[in-house]
Amino acid sequence: MSNQENGSLPDFILPDSLYTETIREIHSKIEQNWDSLRQSARQTAAGRALWKQVINDPLAELLAGETYLKKLYEKIKKDILNSAREVSGVIIAVRTLWFDKRIEAALNSFDGGGAQVVILGAGMDTRAYRLSCLKDSNIFEVDFPEVLLMKTTILEAAAEATNKQNMMVKSLNRVAADLREKDWLEKLQQSGLKLNKNTVWVLEGILYYLSHSNAMEVLKIIANNCTFAHTVLLADFMNKQSTTMSSSNFHFYSDYPDQLLPSLGFADVKLSQIGDPDAHFGLLHDPLNLFNKLRNLPRSLQTHPDDGTPCCRLYLLQASGEPPNQTIL
Repeated sequence: MSNQENGSLPDFILPDSLYTETIREIHSKIEQNWDSLRQSARQTAAGRALWKQVINDPLAELLAGETYLKKLYEKIKKDILNSAREVSGVIIAVRTLWFDKRIEAALNSFDGGGAQVVILGAGMDTRAYRLSCLKDSNIFEVDFPEVLLMKTTILEAAAEATNKQNMMVKSLNRVAADLREKDWLEKLQQSGLKLNKNTVWVLEGILYYLSHSNAMEVLKIIANNCTFAHTVLLADFMNKQSTTMSSSNFHFYSDYPDQLLPSLGFADVKLSQIGDPDAHFGLLHDPLNLFNKLRNLPRSLQTHPDDGTPCCRLYLLQASGEPPNQTIL
């Protein structure tokens, strides 16, 4: 059980030995120049950093930066003092753990040989540095060029300050591309992605930031190319009510993603909701937690029958694609 759950929270201490002047200047530029979409990557990193009791991501605090760490820390502290049913950042923690577990399972399902892992909208993701299951894999991180540049600069500065920072992976390729444009798959191929090689596609916290047409195009492109080799798609989807939480940032939604994916050509679709047995990780014990309250209600409901609150759901999906006449083990 994490400290967040048992009512205590460690004092907030910045890693001064790592927060060099270079890194502080980088974060200052980010805060001045990045829009909210790009800034969301730092928010995710802050969640992973402050839920360190369950997520081992030592680079997350550097990539989040002081501002986002302090904001989330104060929210967590307030939630604990108020005995909140959902502590801030718990969704990021559960989502991260679910993807970690599913990535490892997907790689183990392939019949021998290394695999490719493509992380779309990678942001401040550091799985290449922290997941040992990726040791035989070629990793591709796709995001805006300025996001990847800043991330690389921070990691290089941190490595210089500590004289250590080892990747877990066979290779890491950072691919500057905009998923709203038509050429992102071409850029991936130019960076070494092979469509005839076993691939795990990771779409964590990205689809709902896209327009409906852009998100559907991304899913169709993956579906159209997943018959060349064994493929696993891992993605999270918001329902319509969830997009109302941030009208300026959230756009794409699907109330029934487990029906959407088969219509695009994916197979073996498995859906989980936050709080389900495989999407819990001991972090959501309260039966009146928002997510536990919704799990057993029909997904067609838009508002909760007891209190009229919006039924905001986050779906976690795994699906597969495979060459004709072959089956993923």
